[in-house]
Amino acid sequence: MIKIKIFIDSSKLDEIKEAYSYGIIDGVTTNPSLIKEAMEDLKAKGQEINMETYIREILQVAKGTPVSLEVIGNTYQEMVNEGKRLYQLFNPVAKNVYIKIPVCPSFEENSENIFDGIKAVKELSKLGIPVNCTLIFTPEQALMAAKAGAKFVSPFAGRVDDFIRQQNKISFKKSDYFPALGWEKDDEILEDNGIVSGVDLVNQCVEIFRTYDIKAEIIAASIRNARQVREVALAGADIATLPFSVIKECLIHFKTMEGMRKFTSDVVPEYRDLIKKYDKK
Repeated sequence: MIKIKIFIDSSKLDEIKEAYSYGIIDGVTTNPSLIKEAMEDLKAKGQEINMETYIREILQVAKGTPVSLEVIGNTYQEMVNEGKRLYQLFNPVAKNVYIKIPVCPSFEENSENIFDGIKAVKELSKLGIPVNCTLIFTPEQALMAAKAGAKFVSPFAGRVDDFIRQQNKISFKKSDYFPALGWEKDDEILEDNGIVSGVDLVNQCVEIFRTYDIKAEIIAASIRNARQVREVALAGADIATLPFSVIKECLIHFKTMEGMRKFTSDVVPEYRDLIKKYDKK
């Protein structure tokens, strides 16, 4: 069995259905704003649908594979209450709900709720509710999440790359490639607290988890392009969650298309006739 899994990072039902039809998708990650945006697109096309029904449809499409649903609160009690409600409401649909909890829900360093995310992960896990701990930007955050009982931890690879470029005033498009070994500027490798890229973040999380035999699975999140998919796979991520556009990009190469054009133009007529002969039987 192939151990690395591919999730689709989307709330668009049509994208999720199509991706699952390929037979290679192992789960779904969503968030409330993406669900709202997807529903607004459908409503703009004249479709009538409510959010509860919409989420239930996603769960049915993904039956047998995990679907992460996110809380919106930022205090311990809010997140625990919302996590329990979401799980009780939606898990009976297909028995595949994971609750997304931010590793640290505070807005400021000195906030009183710095530990509320970890506490919520611990409480929900004790109740048997599987948790995907999200918004992870350091290996130590991933370690804390795993120790609290999270089944999945989600380091945000692409957003780390964005942050390093922003801090160093480097212009970029969201889909631009960021070197896995770091961005060199003025003869120095740029970094964020010892992390030189999003792929490096994933790699360091993997190294810690393997060193201590930590069972939580690492989801490489906020993936920007196909090359980054390759690199997080090489880094040892258990899961890569990909936008539909990146899933498509993983299959595209100029030489593959060139080869198809050549193969098609070079088809031997007798070979084609042989295949067609048995099409009718």
